[in-house]
Amino acid sequence: MDPDASGSWRFAQCFGDKGDVEDITEADIISAVEFDSTGNYLATGDKGGRVVLFERNDMKKSCEYKFYTEFQSHEPEFDYLKSLEIEEKINKIRWCKRQNSAHFLLSTNDKTIKLWKVFEKSLRVVSESNLSDGQRAVAPPSLGQHLRLPRMQHQDNIIAAVPRDIHFADDLRINLWNLNISDQSFNIVDIKPANMEELTEVITAAEFHPTQCNVFMYSSSKSNIKLADMRDSALCDRHAKLYEEEEDPTNRSFFSEIISSISDVKFSHDGRYILARDYLSLRIWDVNMESRPLKTIQIHDHLRGKLCDLYENDCIFDKFECTWSGDDKNVLTGSYHNYLRIFDVETLNDVVLQADKSAFKAKKIGGPLPGSKQLVAKNGIKSGLKDAMQLETLDFNKKILHASWHPRENTIAIAATNNLFLYSAA
Repeated sequence: MDPDASGSWRFAQCFGDKGDVEDITEADIISAVEFDSTGNYLATGDKGGRVVLFERNDMKKSCEYKFYTEFQSHEPEFDYLKSLEIEEKINKIRWCKRQNSAHFLLSTNDKTIKLWKVFEKSLRVVSESNLSDGQRAVAPPSLGQHLRLPRMQHQDNIIAAVPRDIHFADDLRINLWNLNISDQSFNIVDIKPANMEELTEVITAAEFHPTQCNVFMYSSSKSNIKLADMRDSALCDRHAKLYEEEEDPTNRSFFSEIISSISDVKFSHDGRYILARDYLSLRIWDVNMESRPLKTIQIHDHLRGKLCDLYENDCIFDKFECTWSGDDKNVLTGSYHNYLRIFDVETLNDVVLQADKSAFKAKKIGGPLPGSKQLVAKNGIKSGLKDAMQLETLDFNKKILHASWHPRENTIAIAATNNLFLYSAA
């Protein structure tokens, strides 16, 4: 399967209200998307603190999903010590490896991490008793020997979600938890200064190595990635490797520190490479080479001249995620006006897709966009989306911040405001 083939990416599904952006309720905006390790289940979280799960629809030949269950994961809180309101917004969802018929997943807002058990539960009702025989009421028994035990009958199966454990976190420390022990953790990274007035950076993302359980990495707002080995010491205050690229002095500006802050990092599935996203670019690092990234990909460099406007409307603080394909041959990240870009890691050839209402009408959109050539799909819709990304008419309220790639197939799940889009490569 070659997802870079012309016109190979097709719109598959969309969940959510298809109304205008202006009519969207803030709580309905999707803030997290994640496939499980099999790709048979998909989870989303929103700004209202809800988690919605989807399962693969086996009745369909293509990779399509159906609603599985929904539950309220987080509620708004107030931190009285810091006089700070804590939003219920779901920041991340992570599936745990399945060990039995139940699903376990982690969801978090800015402060609280919750472990959820989601399982199928049989719902039974009383079908016969001493006062009724099915639907018909009967007189109560006059003698003790006529008493009988109630008869239970299966009525339905329901999906239940139960919180198992609750943990706490912040953006100055990394804690290691045992999922079976909720009242204690190991602090493995702590960058909190003795005097908070000396605070210069925060931790923006962290992830364990996929095959070496003792190795993990974390990124910071100072545009660097640190690799740490827990065999070196209990507190990993000294990193094993540092991945950082010096900024070109000619590009230095008032906004440099903001746009260079790393918003997301991901190990490749084999653990050999690191994918990192900042505001304008995507970088691929070789774990064994700290001096410079293997590849630097400009996502929307044309916005460099609009940083003042983006600062005024707070868009410059948007945190774009990035992800690898299941075979590590492609990478995916988002942009504004609901554009998303898929790059071939070797050639850097790219596909631009747009997750919007035109996808409902079009049978296929997107495709490689060499130079400024405009490709026309069979339905007559222009798919020269790379050129459209450069236009002045970009809507910065429409943005692709969150996405996930199916672990075994070329299917991607995209969060576009309050809609969940699914695309598949033929």
